[in-house]
Amino acid sequence: MRVISVHSFPKLDWIKRFLKLIQVVASAATRGTEQHRIRPSKEAAMRDVKTPVEGDDRLERLAASPMSRRRLFVTGGSAAAVSAFVIACGDDDDDTTTSSSSNGSSADAMSDDSALAQFGKGDLGILNYALTLEYIEAAFYAEVVRSGLFKGANLELIRSFGADEQAHVGALTATVRKLGGKPAPRPKTTFPLDDADSVIDLAATVENLGAAAYLGQAARIENDEVLAAALSIHSVEARHAAALNTLTNQSFVPEGAFAKPADAKTVLDQVQPFLAG
Repeated sequence: MRVISVHSFPKLDWIKRFLKLIQVVASAATRGTEQHRIRPSKEAAMRDVKTPVEGDDRLERLAASPMSRRRLFVTGGSAAAVSAFVIACGDDDDDTTTSSSSNGSSADAMSDDSALAQFGKGDLGILNYALTLEYIEAAFYAEVVRSGLFKGANLELIRSFGADEQAHVGALTATVRKLGGKPAPRPKTTFPLDDADSVIDLAATVENLGAAAYLGQAARIENDEVLAAALSIHSVEARHAAALNTLTNQSFVPEGAFAKPADAKTVLDQVQPFLAG
């Protein structure tokens, strides 16, 4: 297997400043949404529930439809274009906003540090944290392939997702070693693979969590090349999540215009049931 070097990723010196701005805006947007959101009644929520479609059929539609695949890449490309526009129009006046939010995020940062301590310090710790998540995702897809729940085009689509996760494992492992660190060990995993529908639901959960995990650490990364690599992987995780969200009758962007980052403690708590010990 070809190992992707960290030098394969572009050097993007402006990314840190942009991510800090986005995290501030996303945090404010999330707080505003939670304050003003009108929760539907139980009866209304039940009326909105759609009858699930068989897992095989949903995957088959995605695998067979070039329009669906094209729509995913157009969505990702549009996000990148908006990011570039924000950078081009931005200025240095965001320092006050960033400063005002620092006190509120200090407790979260300490919690994140504590959760990441088991993986190491600084960028190496974040890389090994990400590597552990990629191990879990790669193992999940490998087990799904072996489960026999999917065949034909559906199976090939699952294999392609799994190949992406395995490539992430290779890239992160190589980067840890390049920085003089020791890659995190591969954990033992277990997944509930009862039927095709529940597997697709679980895949959507895993991919959305993976995308949120990368976003949650991006602003903490010091090395620009590591940051560019992490964002490159995050983009693929988000595209996987978008594909699976449509298959589970969710929105492409279930959190709205701004994706919500997840801190390390939240992510590790959610993947704990998949660890065999």
